[in-house]
Amino acid sequence: MEIQEIKIKMKYIYLLSCLLISTVVFSQKTEKILSPDKNLEVTFTLNKGIPNYSINYKGKQILEDSPLGFITNSGDFSKDINFVKATKGEVNKQYNQVKIKQSNIEYKANTLKVTLQNGDEKEMAILFQVSDNDVAFRYELSKWGDTRTCIIKKETTGYKFPSVTTSFLSSMMNPMSGFARTAPSYESGYVVDASMESNTSKEGYVFPGLFRIGDHGWALISETGVNSQYCASHLSAYSNGVYTVTYPNEKENDGFGSVGAQIGLPGVTPWRTVTVGETLEPIVETTIPFDVVEPLYKPSQEYKYGRGTWSWIVWQDNSMNYEDQVKYIDLAAAMNYEYILIDAWWDERIGYEKMESLIKYANAKGVDVFLWYNSNGAANDAFMTPLNKMNTAIARKEEMKWLKKVGVKGLKVDFFGGDKQETMRLYEDILSDANDYGLMIIFHGTTLPRGWEKMYPNYVGSEAVLASEMLIFSQDVREKEAYYASLHPFIRNAVGSMEFGGVLLNKYLNKGNSKGQKRLTTDAFQLATAVLFQNPVQMFALTPNNLNDVPDFELDFMKEVPTIWDETKFIDGYPGKYSVIARRHGNKWYVAAVNAEDKAKKIKLKLPMLKGQTLIMYNDNKNRETYQSNVDVSKKGELSITIQPKGGFVLTK
Repeated sequence: MEIQEIKIKMKYIYLLSCLLISTVVFSQKTEKILSPDKNLEVTFTLNKGIPNYSINYKGKQILEDSPLGFITNSGDFSKDINFVKATKGEVNKQYNQVKIKQSNIEYKANTLKVTLQNGDEKEMAILFQVSDNDVAFRYELSKWGDTRTCIIKKETTGYKFPSVTTSFLSSMMNPMSGFARTAPSYESGYVVDASMESNTSKEGYVFPGLFRIGDHGWALISETGVNSQYCASHLSAYSNGVYTVTYPNEKENDGFGSVGAQIGLPGVTPWRTVTVGETLEPIVETTIPFDVVEPLYKPSQEYKYGRGTWSWIVWQDNSMNYEDQVKYIDLAAAMNYEYILIDAWWDERIGYEKMESLIKYANAKGVDVFLWYNSNGAANDAFMTPLNKMNTAIARKEEMKWLKKVGVKGLKVDFFGGDKQETMRLYEDILSDANDYGLMIIFHGTTLPRGWEKMYPNYVGSEAVLASEMLIFSQDVREKEAYYASLHPFIRNAVGSMEFGGVLLNKYLNKGNSKGQKRLTTDAFQLATAVLFQNPVQMFALTPNNLNDVPDFELDFMKEVPTIWDETKFIDGYPGKYSVIARRHGNKWYVAAVNAEDKAKKIKLKLPMLKGQTLIMYNDNKNRETYQSNVDVSKKGELSITIQPKGGFVLTK
């Protein structure tokens, strides 16, 4: 009996010792970091070997405990994690970037670097940078002995919002679906202000995603710093109260290429970003996608941004002939525009030899040329030409040599195959090679740009939105044009340039402009989008007949509207209902608004930067007819104004 008791006691002592050891190994560890103004707080916790983080803003919870970590082919960094050390620091830098919503930026952030070790004693770190309204974090992987490379198979990084949260999300498209099996191309609509449980999508959601946390405030989540060394990611479907960072579907790019990321060691992941605020002001004005990245190469020359015309958007494929392109060059010259975009089929229907003479004609008129290219070789079934010119280094450099010789200034490259690292390499290769030949790049049928305006000096915009072409093709998109336009300043255009190709002043969206696809928004609405949508090179959807059938004051506005901005301000709005923002170019302010609702909306604007000034107003009357008049902003900087349904206005000096 005594022996049995001794055995029981020894077993009890052993179990207690194991429990104590476990408690020591996986003890809770907490580290906090505040923004410079101390309103934004990020808390890192390590509890029982599981890393998490949470975010509070002005004492209100934005994100509850949310998972961190990733899984590689060399080990699991999402559980059984041990704390090594934490270091804090500061970032304070200034930079200039004329291609985004603000030209002169000062970025101040406090940093927290938490170094951790997994069960195999392999180290990694999580670096947090917290500025006044933005949280950015990434994973930093060490070299593990002689191991110099690894495959990151998946992330466990997640976002757990309080249950009162509503979502404003666009679904990830099914891979290899859509036109010529070219999806995903970030061209889905939005479901807005919906409960997280009801906003369901099997494929998840594209970045960025906007969330309203009840009365606590707003959060915009995205990623930045994606280059050829990683894949792009998106949000998972909502599951067990959490959205998770998700890598591409294996079916993208016709099933070719890894769905994870292959990186060299030491190495880093892209940045995950969370922008927060009590109002939508920090969301509209954030520069975090650019604050945490750096240029990857120097520009080969000084690139010139501006406006252009393009025939394809309204006149479509049949306009791809020499005579119609001359008409659009003449239109660009009449509007004092810098560019013309010559779209698909030019190589077959105009030809290389005649294109050289067409470029000379454009240059003689003071107009430079962008040419369209198909990116494809094997990723999907897109068949438009030029084809097989951009997908291999040998063909691409040979083509770009000719493009430089004949004086082309930029390319619009279309139809990419998804978000795999394989495709990210193609984006970067096109950009890098194009810079060597002095060419700017617009991407179409494409993914979201992720800090690319700063990373790649010759990058000048991406579509990645239900853009103007869908107004031509879809009655549903025409009916929702104002609705989508009211969303973009708060979501898509908040994190990157958006090459929309808008300002359609034809009453009917076709060459005849007499019947067919009727435009459902007003002219003032269209003028407003020239300011509301930001992209350093804007290919507007004007047509040659507009020189005669559009009022002179509208044409005068379109002749002067800039495409680069020194400052952007949120004025008013609610995504899905209406939007009012202000942009400054030099000393001149433009205030633009659109109304997505079915009733006229009277709003009282606060415009302190324009107080006491008389402004030119472009607005609509009750009959939805656009007019120009003068309005006075009060000495308090206030102005009451009415926006007509599916209408808009612009205020300027």
